[in-house]
Amino acid sequence: MPGGALPAGRRFPVGRPVTTLSERPATQRRQLSATIRAYVALTKPRIIELLLVTTVPAMMLAARGWPSLSLLFWTLAGGTLAAGAANVFNCYFDRDIDRLMQRTQKRPLVTGEVSPRAALVFGAVLTIGSITLLLATTTPLAAALAAAAIFYYAVLYTMVFKRHTRRSTEWGGVPGAAPVLIGWAAVTGSLDWPAVVVFGVVFCWQMPHFWALALRFKDDYARADVPMLPVVTTALSVGRQSVAWSWATVVVSLLLWPVAAGYGIGLGYAIPAALLGGWFLLESYRLLGRIKGGGETKPMQLFHVSISYLALLSVAIIVDAIV
Repeated sequence: MPGGALPAGRRFPVGRPVTTLSERPATQRRQLSATIRAYVALTKPRIIELLLVTTVPAMMLAARGWPSLSLLFWTLAGGTLAAGAANVFNCYFDRDIDRLMQRTQKRPLVTGEVSPRAALVFGAVLTIGSITLLLATTTPLAAALAAAAIFYYAVLYTMVFKRHTRRSTEWGGVPGAAPVLIGWAAVTGSLDWPAVVVFGVVFCWQMPHFWALALRFKDDYARADVPMLPVVTTALSVGRQSVAWSWATVVVSLLLWPVAAGYGIGLGYAIPAALLGGWFLLESYRLLGRIKGGGETKPMQLFHVSISYLALLSVAIIVDAIV
């Protein structure tokens, strides 16, 4: 081949790198890794972590101490799959909205990393896997509650409430607090008043928590024509309602002390719950004050405080249950 000419009939694309045999395995590994990350992203792992934070204290209350490690593991595994399934369906049904919102434009179904059909199959597999796992390793009630939570969040909340009512956050609070009931049922096979109270804490907590996020991304929701509360009413109204629901959260959290006294809850929980509640209320009132002042509202401060509040409250339940 004089002058380095290519053999007749051989042409390489101009401007495209040539992948050698030695480079192909590395390229395939990168592609596989990217695909796995895309599917994991559909499950919204950060939301799952927050949901599981409320499962453990419910289980420890129900068991009046540590449940067996195997039951704890399988319940959390089944709960992870169930929450992941609900979130995958949420991404599937919301893909038209996600394209319009800057916060969600990089989700795998929007970017095309995962096809809608593949996501639907993935959600179905996670659903079957979660229900089967919980049924085989915990109790029928826990499995039934997980199935109901998946259906409620994926269909009722995502397809109906979120798109048609300003009260979607309140309606969506039901599946958001369901891990508490699933954890309790996994231990006892039934439900009792302490489980209902902890469910109530998580339910009430979701309003100031999520409305703070919705205030931050109000323009996104308006662009997607989602009637989230901050879109359809004034910031002042949202601030006042957030304070009201923060009070409800704290009051219900303190109600756990007398209701769960027989399950080991005492002053070791009540005192931290009161202090944490004061912190949560203070931040809620701060948000309301900034809204009234007409300056920068900084709603994400309440959002982050709310996460810390729920995590630390769960720790207080766990510590008092085992000490």
